[in-house]
Amino acid sequence: MKYWYNVDTGQVETDDTRSQDATVMGPYDTHDAAAAALETARANTERWDAEDRKWSGGGSWDEESQED
Repeated sequence: MKYWYNVDTGQVETDDTRSQDATVMGPYDTHDAAAAALETARANTERWDAEDRKWSGGGSWDEESQED
């Protein structure tokens, strides 16, 4: 069974209970993973932003592209 996090209601849903046309994140393999969906997404975004800053040398893409 797969689990989904419903962003609109803040509830975990299964394939059987998943709301139609709802804004959901997933699928996740466990109820706990789905319940932590927003926390996981936030941590991933912070990690990716740090990687982007490291890759670009701390500047933004727009600043670098204007230097050429």
